Amino acid sequence: MFNKILIANRGEIALRIIRTCKEMGINTVAVYSTADENSLHVKFADEAVCIGPAPSKDSYLKIPNLLAAAEVTNAEAIHPGYGFLSEKAEFSRICSEHDIKFIGPSADSIARMGNKTMAKETMIDSGVPVVPGSDGVVESYEEAREICDDIGYPVIVKASSGGGGRGMRIVEEEENLQKSFSMCKTEAETAFDDPDVYIEKFVEDPHHVEIQVLGDQHGNVIHLGERDCSLQRRHQKILEESPSPLMTPELREEMGQAAIDAAESVDYEGAGTVEFLVDKDKNFYFMEMNTRIQVEHPVTEEITDYDLVAEQIKVADGQKLEEKEFKMRGHAIECRINAEDPAHNFRPSAGEIKVFNLPGGHSVRIDTHAYSGYRIPPHYDSMIGKLIVSAPTREEAIKRMKRSLEEFIVEGVTTTIPYHIQLMEDENFQNGTFNTKYLEKFNFNPE
Repeated sequence: MFNKILIANRGEIALRIIRTCKEMGINTVAVYSTADENSLHVKFADEAVCIGPAPSKDSYLKIPNLLAAAEVTNAEAIHPGYGFLSEKAEFSRICSEHDIKFIGPSADSIARMGNKTMAKETMIDSGVPVVPGSDGVVESYEEAREICDDIGYPVIVKASSGGGGRGMRIVEEEENLQKSFSMCKTEAETAFDDPDVYIEKFVEDPHHVEIQVLGDQHGNVIHLGERDCSLQRRHQKILEESPSPLMTPELREEMGQAAIDAAESVDYEGAGTVEFLVDKDKNFYFMEMNTRIQVEHPVTEEITDYDLVAEQIKVADGQKLEEKEFKMRGHAIECRINAEDPAHNFRPSAGEIKVFNLPGGHSVRIDTHAYSGYRIPPHYDSMIGKLIVSAPTREEAIKRMKRSLEEFIVEGVTTTIPYHIQLMEDENFQNGTFNTKYLEKFNFNPE
């Protein structure tokens, strides 16, 4: 087993990884920008190295600085967390070239799944259901028009190297296609340095369901059930839960096997998720694969009793996945607590947290790096924590989440807690009758 792991990330996920490392007897190295000097992940790691100024491009995205930190501290492995360089094939490759174990998939696996066009082609070859659309990159407007005439409107134009909701345009009718196609290519080149786009049939009012997978270095792949991530705003997830309200045992078995097939097709190593769109008739289609740990991984941990970070580390160490019966117990919900003002279009709310009272009680978990007196830097993602609850039933989990949210007191900055409380009270959420477009019409009422 590794003696020392460097965590190439910040905030709650860095602290989350440090906790598991401590329980496994592994020493940890935190890295931090000058803006994160007082973050808890710096305090609780065994060692900490400053890797640059506040902007991500000069610190957390600076591969030479991260490698230098690993080498000077004699770290044998690097855990990338999520975001930043976690899905950068070049980072995985460079770590390997420097004899530092990248805790995640190979550069080849990341590259094949990171490019949406290549990923779709791989899934077709593996027999995984995909949304009808172009066979690959669409080079011209004329080609785009022919494809759209064939599959029918509405369609969605997507950046081949896209992610995080960027580089997407929904086109309802032909008269808007040329403008949307051109804008999407321009945005793709600006955001991802890759102007390639492809086209898919737009699946209306779907659920967004992802399957958690684990793969080892010996060709074994398992799945740990699904998470429903349909409650999104501008393609950014707000709340996740497991099991999905629309799931049946038969559908879970089908989707689980499809996810395993997807992971096996790229010799996948580590934790990852295969994301699907599920329509009203419970037809499912491959959307993308995230080759990293997910923000919402705790909901799976709470109902399967797996420590996904520990599994990542064991797999990276060359260990085989344990063969044990897969069983989902009860229901878990995660709310992302962001320093944003939902009454003013989710405007970021950076500043100092004056009061930070965390909820407690049975089956309540908080993953956070914040504390009273912590100053939220304006340079990074606005999430300050994740509140996760579990209970025997979905109804009980919703009640527990509402109670926990009401106990979660943050003063000094504005947060999304009131928004989540109203979601817990919403009849459509309680009934499970929502989809990826639901929050567009959700009427938040600031009190």
